[in-house]
Parts: sequence; C-alpha cells; structure tokens
Amino acid sequence: MEPWGARLYGDPCAQCGWTWPAGAARNIEHVRGVPQRYARLLRGCTGVERHPELAWSVTGYVCHVGDNLRSWAERVAGVLRGAGPHVGGYDPDALAAARGYEQTPLPAALWSLEQSATAWVQVLTEAVDAGAVLLHATRGQQRAVDVAGNNAHDAHHHAWDVARTLSA
Repeated sequence: MEPWGARLYGDPCAQCGWTWPAGAARNIEHVRGVPQRYARLLRGCTGVERHPELAWSVTGYVCHVGDNLRSWAERVAGVLRGAGPHVGGYDPDALAAARGYEQTPLPAALWSLEQSATAWVQVLTEAVDAGAVLLHATRGQQRAVDVAGNNAHDAHHHAWDVARTLSA
C-alpha cells in the first residue's frame, strides 16, 4: 500500500505545516471555509499567476482542489448509497489536461470550488456519522475520518502553494 496522509507528508507536513488532527470535526470545518479562504487569497488576481517551481497557475490549483473534493465526495456518496467500499484513484495531471485548468477563468474555478466544498461537507459529515470505510485501490482501507483529514490537508497545502505563488 502506498503511504498517504501524515505517513507521507509528516506531522506536521514538512512543507505547508499542516498538523493532522484527531477526529473529523476540524477537518470538515476547515473544508467548509475553503471557498472563502481561496476567494480572499485570490482577490485582485487574474488567475494566471505562476510559481516557477510549480506546474499549475493559481487557477489550476483552485480547479484541482475543487475536483479533488468533488471526486472524494462522489466516492464516499457511492459507498454510503450501497455501491460497495472499493474506490479507485485518479491522475490529477491527466484530469487537469482533460478539464483544461489553464483555460478556466478564475471566477468559474472559484464557483466550482464552492459547489464541490458544499457537497463534500454534506457527504463527509454523513459518512463520518455512519462510520463509513472505503477500500482505496492503492492506499488500502480509509475510514471517512481519514478521507476528511487527507482532503483537508490537500486544500490547505494548495492554499499554501497559491500563497507562495502570489508572494514570489
């Protein structure tokens, strides 16, 4: 099984400083605030700003975070609605190319992020309450609380990427 979460990034994350909390409530509340955090961070930006060491523009990172939250919400919703526990992964770079992240206007990406975060909060709250467990193709067993932590870290980590892009 591939390492993920704190086993992969460290606790705290060696790059962005995220501290992995016990339990899901903090993670769910963090994701609930992600759309507003990104909107504040990107106020006055065009969306095409880039960091020389990163692959995507700031809009690309907004698109990625929205797609990641939506993908996980769909996976978890499937499990909750009887589809079985097995879920697969995806290649974020292939998805970025297919969805045209670099051609997406920043306001559209921020709208999509808000929709994704709203759906994710609803589904993950339900999944944590139900004690849902997923079997990821490469990561193995992931409880809903693990998914919440991993996704909250992803959103936080990429806000850090955006912030350092804007200050570069």
